[in-house]
Amino acid sequence: MQPIWLKHYPQGVPAAVDLRRFASLKELFEQSCRKFHDRPAFTSMGATLTYAETDRLSRDFAAYLQGLGLKPGERVAIMLPNLLQYPVALFGALRAGLVVVNVNPLYTARELRHQLADSGAVAVVVLENFAHTLEEIIGETAVRHVVTTQIGDLFPPLKRCLVNFVVKRVKHMVPPWRLPGAARFNAALKAGPGHAMQDVPVGPDDIAFLQYTGGTTGVAKGAVLTHGNLVANVEQTSAWIGIKFTEGEEVIVTPLPLYHIFALTANLLTFVRWGANNVLIANPRDLPAFIGELKKTRFSAITGVTTLYRLLLDAPGFEQVKAANGGALKVAVAGGMALHPAVAERWQKLMGVPLIEGYGLTEASPIVCANPLDITGFTGAIGLPLPSTEILLRGEDGTEAAPGAPGELCVRGPQVMRGYWNLPEETARALDAEGWLATGDVVRMDERGYFYFVDRKKDVINISGFKVWPGEVEEVLLHLPGIKEAGVVGMPDEKSGEAVWAWVVKSDPALTEQQIIDACHAQLAHYKTPHKILFRDKLPKSPIGKILRRKLKEEAT
Repeated sequence: MQPIWLKHYPQGVPAAVDLRRFASLKELFEQSCRKFHDRPAFTSMGATLTYAETDRLSRDFAAYLQGLGLKPGERVAIMLPNLLQYPVALFGALRAGLVVVNVNPLYTARELRHQLADSGAVAVVVLENFAHTLEEIIGETAVRHVVTTQIGDLFPPLKRCLVNFVVKRVKHMVPPWRLPGAARFNAALKAGPGHAMQDVPVGPDDIAFLQYTGGTTGVAKGAVLTHGNLVANVEQTSAWIGIKFTEGEEVIVTPLPLYHIFALTANLLTFVRWGANNVLIANPRDLPAFIGELKKTRFSAITGVTTLYRLLLDAPGFEQVKAANGGALKVAVAGGMALHPAVAERWQKLMGVPLIEGYGLTEASPIVCANPLDITGFTGAIGLPLPSTEILLRGEDGTEAAPGAPGELCVRGPQVMRGYWNLPEETARALDAEGWLATGDVVRMDERGYFYFVDRKKDVINISGFKVWPGEVEEVLLHLPGIKEAGVVGMPDEKSGEAVWAWVVKSDPALTEQQIIDACHAQLAHYKTPHKILFRDKLPKSPIGKILRRKLKEEAT
């Protein structure tokens, strides 16, 4: 496919990036710590670590891990929300030459068992609020070292004691747990200087992460992401955002979990490279506290998903954020799921800047496409491919799709994973011999090289030979008055093979199934109109708020 998108790059954005700028994330981090020594690096609940402090603490943690006997290439799981301990543990592990396995702290025992056992993790850092889950399954894994931490462990002494006491003794947020031999995070940091940290050589081909897919299509798979993959995506993203940002001056709000690939790359790694301050939001569902943080932070960037932006816009007090921000906001990014037009319009009207939509996936570290930062409003597109990124759209017959026609998005570039951990057959299905990654997502390209998301290939509904894309039906439903959320899947049907079923969360209690079906008939062909409407108080979502269609289908079968 000809890269016609290059003609529409913003001025100053190159067609390709220098992949030799940093040999590894270790080098990138250490260079930023030297360059931005006294600048704030991470802020959580009013406490801040500078780059110098993060450098020292991560060095101490790396030395502690090496002192345990952990060797380069062994896996360390990090099971933490967005706290100051996260970057310390992350960069400590990477500096020790270890491979990081990010773990969702809200995992059930079954999910946690699979990820720890599959990755072969030998150590885990866990917030003690979730240690009881680890206790249930640790004997079925290779984990031999456990480091536990409390929410306030890296706060100043008085605040640390107060926060930890309230969390444990007042709010009772820590279920009982017992993990014999577990070390305390602060004790590990204190022990670190007693060990000489070995300067482990790390190169672009060394594995940095086993980053597990969300498991939305079944059992989660570990994408093998190298230092070269992540450095490339950081450099690609940096080239894209360079027209708006200045090194050492930015503040980015991070409400999405760092254990998810979107925030990991777009927020933490990219903005460490820029010497920015990452304001970590541990619990964005606590909207009053989140909005309070926004009102006292003059942030220049924020990332989120459409569901989070909608929650903010609907929350009391959010209208005061713009005044408190004082015009500092430059860029707001929406990723992880399709951006809803109504949310984009409301955000821009209130905050004065558009939501920049992009597209990515775990297997591509993750960013593949993004809208230019100089857009003036909602485009409906997932944007243009980033520098050094090739795109191919494959039709159903495996050949390149005709211009304007939908096809499966295939991507090739330095950010594409090495493969799936210990799954050669799955790897072969996803990556061909020429390095093209088949994403499973169907998109189309316009005459300017902008790409538009159609739907997941596996989610297409086949009704008597006619294709129905669930996203199209969801879009119609979400535009109807009285509907807050909607999820659409195809269910078996004796007459037509499949039928469209829709799960709906109402904002208008009086809304009926027939009213919705009638309204859909006016905007959709008969076969696309939902055959059945199921009302729910909430819909199943991934950690970043994406509706899990698989869960809806499981519920109905």
